[in-house]
Amino acid sequence: MENEQYRFVIRFIFLEGKSRSEIKERLDAVYGDSSPSMTTVKNWFNEFQRGRSSVFDEPRPGAPKTVTTEDNVTKIHDLVLADRRLKIREIPKTVGMSKDRVNHILHEILGMRKLSPRWVPRLLTPDNKRNRETTSEQL
Repeated sequence: MENEQYRFVIRFIFLEGKSRSEIKERLDAVYGDSSPSMTTVKNWFNEFQRGRSSVFDEPRPGAPKTVTTEDNVTKIHDLVLADRRLKIREIPKTVGMSKDRVNHILHEILGMRKLSPRWVPRLLTPDNKRNRETTSEQL
């Protein structure tokens, strides 16, 4: 069960006028081993006693976690295709993401790796191989 669901139950029993120990006993009777600890019951009981009505976590300070979106993947892919000699430390500055996240996108999602000074797909298709051979002949 989700944390918020336990908090709803704690709040409901709190509004019935029960004590901390009575709330814990009822939770143990219904949920058994999966019920929240007495410390959790005490903390939320105190929060509700102070007048809190929400059972959801409040936002915490700090940088929000970035989620790998198709937009970010497309942006990084376009950068790499535009300049295959781009260095890994230059990409995060351009897109505003961490180096680890960019590494994950390049290696795991796009399936690219650095060969010599260029980014290339790990598994080349026959067309890619043909294009590679013709471009190397032109050089």
